[in-house]
Amino acid sequence: MMLILKIPIVYLCLVVYWAVKAEPRPPEPALLPALPQTPPDRPQAWVARRRPPRRPPRGGPHTPRGQLRRASARAR
Repeated sequence: MMLILKIPIVYLCLVVYWAVKAEPRPPEPALLPALPQTPPDRPQAWVARRRPPRRPPRGGPHTPRGQLRRASARAR
């Protein structure tokens, strides 16, 4: 049983040793050179977004029915 449990540990040690001893590969050159981004001629205009219309109140379990009708009539 102890021998079986030591096999993964020995394998891990060998992999770490191989990784430490390996020589690093030189970096590959880029296929396309990176071009710097040119700033725009003028700043983009800020556009205000229109808000969607409000939903009518739906009334919950504690809302009396009279208040719900008054609120919807007031919104019109």
